[in-house]
Amino acid sequence: MTIVLGIGFILMLIGFWGLLTRRNMIKMVLSIAIAETGLQLIIIAIGFIKGRTAPILNSDVLKLEGVLKVVDPVPQALVLTAIVIGVAVNALMLTFIIRLYQQKKSLDISDYRAMKW
Repeated sequence: MTIVLGIGFILMLIGFWGLLTRRNMIKMVLSIAIAETGLQLIIIAIGFIKGRTAPILNSDVLKLEGVLKVVDPVPQALVLTAIVIGVAVNALMLTFIIRLYQQKKSLDISDYRAMKW
């Protein structure tokens, strides 16, 4: 799982690097999505415990021994929730970018300085 943890950190670094260095708004949204994927991999890698099974209680796993044989389901639930929220946020950001492009006909973030508060 250390490989997955390393890949997660690398993806987060690539995403943050793309967010800070790119001027195109669509590339910035994609960079955020890459960083989110890296964070999800890190959460899954931290929640993994070698030798344990899925958190499903059946005849193979007795209720009293279940605590010692199954992994914690909370990181998996958090990642599933983060995936759904991430897709919704990315769709919303891309919708905003489409509306901004219709106004200024540009995807460069520096062309939108006049729209600040």
